[in-house]
Amino acid sequence: MTEREFSIDVVRRLREAGFAALWAGGCVRDQLMGREPNDFDVATDARPEQVQKLFRRTVAVGASFGVVEVIGPRIDGDHLKVQVATFRTDNSYSDGRRPDSVTFCSDREDALRRDFTVNGMFFDPLESKLIDYVGGQADLQAKVLRAIGEPRERFTEDKLRMLRAVRFAARFEFTLDPPTAMAIRDMAGDIVVVSAERIAEELRKLLVDRHRARGIRLLDEVHLVKPILPELLPMHGVPQGMPGAETGDLWQHTLAVIEHLSEQVSFPLAFATLLHDAGKPRAFKREHDRYTFHGHEHIGRDMAERIGERLRLSNVERERIEWLVEKHQYLSDAPIMRPSRLKPVLAHEGIEELLILHRADALASGKALTHVDFAAAKLREWTASGELNPPPLVTGDDLKAIGMKPGPTFKKLLDAVREGQLDGTISTREQAVELVRFSSGNSP
Repeated sequence: MTEREFSIDVVRRLREAGFAALWAGGCVRDQLMGREPNDFDVATDARPEQVQKLFRRTVAVGASFGVVEVIGPRIDGDHLKVQVATFRTDNSYSDGRRPDSVTFCSDREDALRRDFTVNGMFFDPLESKLIDYVGGQADLQAKVLRAIGEPRERFTEDKLRMLRAVRFAARFEFTLDPPTAMAIRDMAGDIVVVSAERIAEELRKLLVDRHRARGIRLLDEVHLVKPILPELLPMHGVPQGMPGAETGDLWQHTLAVIEHLSEQVSFPLAFATLLHDAGKPRAFKREHDRYTFHGHEHIGRDMAERIGERLRLSNVERERIEWLVEKHQYLSDAPIMRPSRLKPVLAHEGIEELLILHRADALASGKALTHVDFAAAKLREWTASGELNPPPLVTGDDLKAIGMKPGPTFKKLLDAVREGQLDGTISTREQAVELVRFSSGNSP
């Protein structure tokens, strides 16, 4: 049984028990667009307690809002699940995110309280019949994203809908309905009432989608960048290229780099790409016949750290984003680097993503890919030969064994040995010990 088949079975059982039951929301939209839905939601006039009595295994995921999850058979290790929601209207939204209470109602009233017309349709899978009270089908055909009813009312109810509007419009290549776009521009500053975690989750979904550059442009057009990522605004107007021969500004360059990413990338890589040059406005200088941005990668890394903390990203996400931002131009000199400088970066677990970022940056700048190809070739070569990250020739315990006392010089000596090992000037423990003795002045 598939999730689709299970959802149809849920609808059938509700109908056989005398209740109305329909597919609702995103699954209807996706089906009309010729996409396979990720999940299926069912809307019904059955109350939560009636749904729970009708099905053997349920979880009340939002009983106060009329939502019950029905658990189906286990398929490939996971149980099939369908959320069943009672038709409802939402009352006041004091927190700008969730209704204070709900009132159960008809399917038409339920449709009118939803966010966008394309998400407000119902479908009867038993009779293959579309129920559309809000004009969603016409907007799908016109590729328009339109709020249901008065846009300001919809966004006042749930401020996160402003971000969702951008994400949906980008993902489906829709145009924002002008009144909907205007309402977002007027209310953009209100997005700050939404929790950082929810904002971050919308950014994750937007940035992992292949239309991520379109989404970022749209965020900027409807003035949502300022309250969410104000650090990006100074990139507007910062020149790229040589004085007198500028090739656009830093914002345009950043979007171009994003467009050159692979279709499928991780959120940390996409977010690091968005932030990779965020430090340039603070480092910007005009020196004779060129613009310089010395140290912008370190400034950008610190900015990425603060942004990650503000959005409450996971430690793993933050660390990868910060590393990619700081190293985003490190490989530019790869062909002339000593192995001891190149190998540690190539050995990092994020190296494949760094190579993707370097490639996208070079393509967006019209530069050759020589450094990227060189680094990728060395990564393959040294990985195959075992030279990329060999076990250390000596450790701190070895230094103590030859009579040295622990102290600040330990790290310097160990680093010197590691450097020689990675450069290939020493290859045995005996050579390493000899280097330590010589460097410390303890040679026999």
